[in-house]
Amino acid sequence: MKKTIQSIVILVIISTGFVACTKSDSTTVMPVTAVTVKDIPADTVVGLSAQGIPITNGKYTFYSFEKNAIVPNTDSASTKWDIAFMATKIITNSGTSGTGLGGAFIYTGLFDALTTIPTDSVFKTDNAPTSYAITTGSGKGWYNYDGLTNIITPLAGRVLVIRTASGKYAKMEITSYYKGGVTLSATASDADKLNKQRYYTFRFAYQPNGTKTF
Repeated sequence: MKKTIQSIVILVIISTGFVACTKSDSTTVMPVTAVTVKDIPADTVVGLSAQGIPITNGKYTFYSFEKNAIVPNTDSASTKWDIAFMATKIITNSGTSGTGLGGAFIYTGLFDALTTIPTDSVFKTDNAPTSYAITTGSGKGWYNYDGLTNIITPLAGRVLVIRTASGKYAKMEITSYYKGGVTLSATASDADKLNKQRYYTFRFAYQPNGTKTF
């Protein structure tokens, strides 16, 4: 009888230790590394009209943070993509733009300093054509447009915090709107402004385990 009681106690201790270990393991935060992506096309210019007006391809470029890759347009109605680009507009796989669990908000601060999404953050969803999770317009979202030079410049200290199509999280900082990741100066030629525009360079960090910590 005494041996039986001792065996039961040992089993309880082992079982308790196993459960505690499992619980601890499940809450472990996976470290993430920022990745830089260059020259993602967004409604690229394919020619000029007789009046000299740029003609574009008129298509979104869909992107997956999980795969770190462009998603084919044929999958635009799926949850395989997280964000999509057309000129300066960025949509999320949410609301009127997609069938996913997506959303976003714009965080003001440094990319590296954002290590945990604040608990009071509100993720917006797309409601085209009146509003988008990532606000459009010069000075309102991620960029500034200079009408005198016709140049788009990413705003410093703006981080796009994305809820992906599957409900996970990523942070993203756009560093250039021009091919090659360059920053055009006011003296850039009209040819450069026309031919190099609408190519995104950005860095992002994606947390695959569903937590809000990067």
